Amino acid sequence: MVPSTEKVGNVSVGRYEQIVDRLREAAEKLSKSSFIIGDGALEVVPMQEHGGRSVADDLFGVSAWLHRLSEDIDVPYNTIKEYRWVASRWPDRHRCPGVAFSTHQILAAISDPEERWAAIKNPPLDVRTGTRRWTPETARQRVGYHGPGPETVQEKIEAVHDLVADEQVAAQVATDLLRRPSVAFEAMTDHTARHQVNHAQVEQSRRLREADEQQLNRSESPFEPEVRRINLALEFLDLVGACQRFVAATGRIVPSLRERRLSEDERETVHRNVDRVRATCEWITTAVDTGEVDVDEELAKLLRGE
Repeated sequence: MVPSTEKVGNVSVGRYEQIVDRLREAAEKLSKSSFIIGDGALEVVPMQEHGGRSVADDLFGVSAWLHRLSEDIDVPYNTIKEYRWVASRWPDRHRCPGVAFSTHQILAAISDPEERWAAIKNPPLDVRTGTRRWTPETARQRVGYHGPGPETVQEKIEAVHDLVADEQVAAQVATDLLRRPSVAFEAMTDHTARHQVNHAQVEQSRRLREADEQQLNRSESPFEPEVRRINLALEFLDLVGACQRFVAATGRIVPSLRERRLSEDERETVHRNVDRVRATCEWITTAVDTGEVDVDEELAKLLRGE
């Protein structure tokens, strides 16, 4: 028999098949390792059943603990964060050993759990090989991505912007993403985003107060004074609750700094935010003592982080 001269790339067909077998074994080990990392991160910082939030349930807890884990095992923070999320979407009994971790990662975007778990067990037909199996392309098509898909960070950002052009869709997506503590933390490092959120909160409170006042003005009910008293009591409780949440969160976070030395940039960031907290506390005290809630320009700039 005359040896085949057909080649795949720069190697013979026989050698190519040997390489494929070796790389498949390596890829399977890589998938197992990725899930091991994700499961470990998930055990350190679990996810709640609803909203994807950590049981720590504070703005800084998830990020801080995952950063520490990243440093201790020498794996990038973003990698650990992503593997943790993928592991949470695929309980062990629903994982497919013969399917790559990357496919589990793509199909994790399917929101309904039952649909997600059923989908991975029903791979499409691969026309080239004539077998049913998942490929990165078919997995992306299954979750709604067509073509090779965005690769770079900028391409992914542009793709997301295209998908959320509708204001209602954008609002829902933003709400869902901000339920992730690490996303909320990163978003609030942007001065414009933080200012817009603060402005929206103030504006929403103002509109609610105006709506309540208009409703009361239209009504001649003898219970109007009581309703006003209840509204004031609720606002008082909201303010006290906000102070208590801040103190509780600080009590959880600060002790963890004992084992970590912050960089100069990090210390400057903390000092800048402490100044904002101090100014906010003085504003609260003034409002409570005098009823004056207006802020001067300098205080407004400080509260905006400028």
